[in-house]
This record gives sequence, structure tokens and C-alpha cells, in this order.
Amino acid sequence: MIHLWCINKSHDYLGMEIQEIKSKLTLAVVLNYYHLKPDKNLRLNCPFHKDKTPSLQLYYKTHTCFCFSSNCKTHGKAMDVIDFIMYKESCTKHEAIMKAKEMIGGGTSKPMKELSKTVILTKIFTYFKNGVHNSKPTKAYLESRCLDFTKTEVGYNSGQFHYKLSGGDGAIKEYVRCGLLLELGTNSRFGKPAYKPFGKHCIVFPLRNHKEEIVSLYFRSIHNDKKQRHFYLKGREGLYPKYPTTATKKLILTESIIDAASLIEQAKIKSQYEILSLYGTNGLTEEHQKAIKKIKDLEEIIFFLNGDTPGIKAVEKYAPMLKGMLPDTKITSVEVPEGEDVNSLLQSHSAEILSHLIETRKEYDFLFSSEKSNEKEKVEIPQKQEEKIKEKPITKGLDTSNPYNLKYSSNIASYQIKGFRISQPDSLKITLQITAQ
Repeated sequence: MIHLWCINKSHDYLGMEIQEIKSKLTLAVVLNYYHLKPDKNLRLNCPFHKDKTPSLQLYYKTHTCFCFSSNCKTHGKAMDVIDFIMYKESCTKHEAIMKAKEMIGGGTSKPMKELSKTVILTKIFTYFKNGVHNSKPTKAYLESRCLDFTKTEVGYNSGQFHYKLSGGDGAIKEYVRCGLLLELGTNSRFGKPAYKPFGKHCIVFPLRNHKEEIVSLYFRSIHNDKKQRHFYLKGREGLYPKYPTTATKKLILTESIIDAASLIEQAKIKSQYEILSLYGTNGLTEEHQKAIKKIKDLEEIIFFLNGDTPGIKAVEKYAPMLKGMLPDTKITSVEVPEGEDVNSLLQSHSAEILSHLIETRKEYDFLFSSEKSNEKEKVEIPQKQEEKIKEKPITKGLDTSNPYNLKYSSNIASYQIKGFRISQPDSLKITLQITAQ
């Protein structure tokens, strides 16, 4: 009688141990341990028999699975994590329990380590890079921006990575932690929490730290949505394309990442200059400044920002700042045609225009900035005269003030002809823009 009581207590203890294992060990962790990758419908080619089509259905909500094939040795029974290990290892239940304890950090094995952000982003960016090859709209968009994905390190986010990549619930948590997935708080049709992929339908560029490791990502929508086109992962860090080397002599600063990528693809420019992207007109961050300070013998900083008011004001803001930081460094600025930027020039002109504009750059005048000149002009113009200027009608006819953007206005329409220097007809590339009045 005492002997029977001991057996019953042993079964009770074993039952408690199994329940504890099931509460700690998820099915996703078990699958990841055996390198098994379910499809987007949470199905697998069953590992317990020869299976040409996926017949093993996974249920992450209950952490069980079921094989619908009559040829399976599981004999049509629902399996929990311990059963799965037992069939996979062809072992006893006791041995499966011991293996399960190892997977959750029990016994002599070490607990699973949290992957670093760099490891996760490097893996996901590799997946994004492969995505470019399979997306015709992405290739078309890059071509429209005159970017070659075989030369530029760029990816595409279709928003399906959390279905395609392995890792189960563990990987989902890592994606959420890095900001790649946003929690919606609702349940999907499979009974799991729902998530929204960050930067869906965007091309993707990597941001790197001083070790050239990927520490963040920049997303740019391939759709022309003016309100939402640019996205950075939370806690943005890193620089594009990388930290300038300490041996850099001449550094070009661009306003955007796509502008920087456009210059990097030009072999002549890349061979003579180091290129670094700002994050917009207000995007010269502390990290940028620290990276620039580390350059030992920097001879020149060249601003190649947009030819508009924000771009001009950004140069006026940052040029004195950098000069104060590096008094022996020459500060110059590229004169960009009005309304243009690096990438738009590449789209409407021959690529040589970028080299030409850089070669004809001018040293920044710290005594007479355009901002001060504008303020002086405003003071000298009497109020009545200023009102007359505002009321003056738009002049019709030919406007050749900008040789890179010829304009002609009539009562019917306005015409803009954008092309390269007329002195080089062999490389002439023309874009004609017509706007009805």
C-alpha cells in the first residue's frame, strides 16, 4: 500500500513538472531549435514522415500541432511541445522532458541570450536586399530615381518579413523591440496578437556606427505620398553611408540619404570625396558632429544641399557652427539651381552636371551671408515701393536667368526646359515640363 502511494506521488510530481515545462516552453522555440520554418499559414512539411506538401498545422495559441496525413507515425494525435520533441528525437517521454528543460534553460544548459539589435537589423536588411530582386515596382522606382541597386546597398520592405523569416514568437518580440513591428493589440485569425510592419512598401537604407555595423534603418516610401514618405526606426542612430574615415580630406554633406546615394554611384566623385548624408535641413546631429571632429586633417567641408530656401538657410545655420568647431577647415557650398537637389539633377541632366557643380563650388562668405543681405534689402525698400513690387504682374516671355532651367511663359502655358550645359551637346539630356495657366 505504501509502495502504491509512492508511485502515485511520483506521477503527481511528474504531472506538475510537465505543466511547468509547457507554461515556459513555446512551440516557436522548439521549431527554431530544430531549424524548422513554417509558411505564412503556419504549416510545415511534417518532420515525422515523408511529406511533399505541408500537412503539419501549427497552433501557436495552444502551443500544439497536428499532422493531417494518414502516413504519419503520430497517428493523427494532437502534439504538445514534449510530444513534438519525443517524436523528433525518437526518444522516451522522460528523455523528451529532459530535452525540453534544456531548451528553456534548465539542467546544465545556458539560458537563451537576447540577440543584439545589430544582429537583428543585419539579418533583416539582408532579407530586404534580396527583396529588391523580386519586386518589379521597386526596380522601377529606383530606376526613376536614377539609382542602380547593383551599385547601391538598398533593400525593399514588402511588409512580409515576420511571416517569411524563422524564429516564431521569439523573433516577433525582437522585431517589436527594434521597432520593426508595431503592436496593434488585436488578435489575428490564428489567435495570435496582430502586428503592423514598420516602413511597409519602402526602400530601405542601412545606418551604421563607427564600427560600420548596422544600428538603424531609413525607409523611403516608393509611393508619392507627400505627407508620409520618410521613416526612421525609433531611437535613430548611425550615419549614412558610414562614418567618414579619419584620413578624409574633402567631405561632401548632402541633405538626404538618396542624394548621398546618388553621389556615391558616381565613380569620379566617390574617388575624390567622402560623402555623408544629413537627415534633412535640421539633421546635422551630435553624432554627425562627433564623427566630423574625429577626422584628423580635414581640409574642406562641402555643402551640397537643395536649391531652395530651407537648403540655403541650413547652410547659413551650419557653416558657422562647423567653422567654429574646425577653424582650419575650409567651408564651401555648391550652387544648386533653384528648386533642384542632387537626385533631381541626376534625373533631368547628364550625370556630369554633379561633377561640374562640385568643381565650381564657392567658399562660404561668413561676413556677408544671404540672410543678412536679404534683411538689408528689406530695410532699404520703402513700404509703398514694396507693395508695388508685390502687385507687379508675372513677366511673360523667355527667362534665361538659370542656364540649367530655361523658362518660357505665355498666356496659355508655362514651359521649363531642363538640360545640361549647351557647350556639351554630346552629353545633352533634356526634360520638358509644361504647366497650363
